[in-house]
Amino acid sequence: MASPSMRWIDDGCNVDGGNPGLTREKLFVLVVADDALVRKVHEKLVSKLKVAKQVQTQTAANRKEALDLHLSGSSFDIILMDMQMPIMDGPEATKELRAMGVESMIVGVTSVDATADKEAIVEAGLDECLAKPLTAEKIKYLVETLERNK
Repeated sequence: MASPSMRWIDDGCNVDGGNPGLTREKLFVLVVADDALVRKVHEKLVSKLKVAKQVQTQTAANRKEALDLHLSGSSFDIILMDMQMPIMDGPEATKELRAMGVESMIVGVTSVDATADKEAIVEAGLDECLAKPLTAEKIKYLVETLERNK
């Protein structure tokens, strides 16, 4: 599902206020981040979405946990991937997931200006890249994008 025209979202101004009529019964989201507080905050933001009847989140502290979830048969609509993780960063983890056949929308989440790394991030197979802090509007935008691309 990786898109060659990945967009960078650094504020909520790209988000339209309309609801395109989301019909998904469940939305499955994986939050991958090495920092426990970041995982908890992102999980809370996702769980408060009012766009789906039921939102189910899981978290992974690193690339290995994310890969293990995939290997165990878990499937996600959206993967929020921290870009700056120790041992293996977000783009490297995304490459591995894509090589394993993961077609989920994978969204990089970064606290640094990654404009210089844009080509490498696109090559990794990320669909979007969000600047921290995440907001409810940014996550809603992702869900709406996912629904439009179904």
